[in-house]
Amino acid sequence: MVKPTKVTNSVRAVREAAGMTQAELARQVGVTRQTLIAIEQGRYSPTLELAFQMARAFGVGLDDLFAYPED
Repeated sequence: MVKPTKVTNSVRAVREAAGMTQAELARQVGVTRQTLIAIEQGRYSPTLELAFQMARAFGVGLDDLFAYPED
């Protein structure tokens, strides 16, 4: 069983606000739709490179999409 990540994200909210589908975002950043679903559900943390690609796809900073708890 995969351990859920502590990293939280707002990818789904930002993606929906941008009017983009999961398939469109996945294609733009070079991952499968299933990978994107896992990221949105917090079951998988993207690589740093992928996180930057996702942020750039929306024109936002990393900390607008991802957060890590301080404790």
